[in-house]
Amino acid sequence: SFGLDINGGDGILTTSSALKGAIQLGIGYTVGNLTSKPDRDVLMQDFYVVESVFLPSEGSNLTPAHHYPDFRFKTYAPLAFRYFRELFGIKPDDYLYSICNEPLIELSNPGASGSLFYLTSDDEFIIKTVQHKEAEFLQKLLPGYYMNLNQNPRTLLPKFYGLYCIQSGGVNIRLVVMNNVLPRSVKMNYKYDLKGSTYKRRASRKEREKACPVYKDLDFQDMHEGLYFDADTYNALMKTLQRDCLVLESFKIMDYSLLLAVHVLDQSPKEGSEPGQAVGDGKRPVAQRVLYSTAMESIQGDGKAAEAHTTDDTMGGIPAKSHKEENLLIFLGIIDILQSYRFIKKLEHSWKALVYDGDSVSVHRPGFYANRFLKFMSTSVFRKTLSKSAGFCSSVPYDRDTFMTQAVTQARHWDRKTSVMV
Repeated sequence: SFGLDINGGDGILTTSSALKGAIQLGIGYTVGNLTSKPDRDVLMQDFYVVESVFLPSEGSNLTPAHHYPDFRFKTYAPLAFRYFRELFGIKPDDYLYSICNEPLIELSNPGASGSLFYLTSDDEFIIKTVQHKEAEFLQKLLPGYYMNLNQNPRTLLPKFYGLYCIQSGGVNIRLVVMNNVLPRSVKMNYKYDLKGSTYKRRASRKEREKACPVYKDLDFQDMHEGLYFDADTYNALMKTLQRDCLVLESFKIMDYSLLLAVHVLDQSPKEGSEPGQAVGDGKRPVAQRVLYSTAMESIQGDGKAAEAHTTDDTMGGIPAKSHKEENLLIFLGIIDILQSYRFIKKLEHSWKALVYDGDSVSVHRPGFYANRFLKFMSTSVFRKTLSKSAGFCSSVPYDRDTFMTQAVTQARHWDRKTSVMV
């Protein structure tokens, strides 16, 4: 695991603070160095460039001295990622300030991946360690990812801002910088990792004992009778999810999840915050600066409408109601997309399908996975209210046949446009 690589061995970035310091030093150097390169259009070869710099502890004519072990810092597709950051309104100075100005905050691992997660002190970015295959797969996705963002920057898919690798003492630590879906300044009363599957999709006893557990699909069905949105918000949310799932299916990606967090407005926002979950300290901006970064912005078609919803009160959350008429704010994003069904999940499905009902297993072919995911979200999780006069609980089920007909039509159109990448 990454923990063993970092905390053991012969004096190589043996502490978390050393790793965090090396991350900040490496990104600070590479982004600063990039500012001297002229702006130009991204070319195909830019996606495959890897820049490398050696940072000895005593310093060099190019790099500053530091208190960490010697390390090499690699930057993947620097010009392409600079374009991605510019697309989301992230200026180089702001990117450096967010990542390098204050110590990174280490988060507890929410999953079973063995990854380490770091959060910037201003709540803007998550830095996650990834496996070699995941980093490799992201590199392969970049040209298609570039195209998708150009067509639609408003998406619930992960937003990748940088891919790096730290080499020290024979150990490779690969890192991806992403958007932060859950602001720490808002207490999340419930968190869910949803796949649309029922097989073993319940939080473990160990998970439930945590201060802020992450529940799963069956838990959601036990704890909620759906989350209710006005018709426009529901339609915008489902349209975004539909579009995102078509993109994932076109890349043969599956086993992704929807990270869903619920803040109950009727309860005190500062009450019962989980350890390490600070509520504003005066230094952190109240609202995020990055464009299209909040849940509400990600589903809004009109930029002005999105900006109007990203207020101090909502922090970009999507207003909703529970079946008990509680006022809620919903924060969400699709996570864990760096899985290629073709290369990673095929064998896992083969043996599971022999033992269990294939339709209920969370590892399945990409098309089936996307359809099941969308059906679960559009019926069990998100629901539409008719009108204020009709009462909020008058849910209108999503028209499944119409929805899937549109999805298939768009998928065929998408496949024609992206056949070179599939």
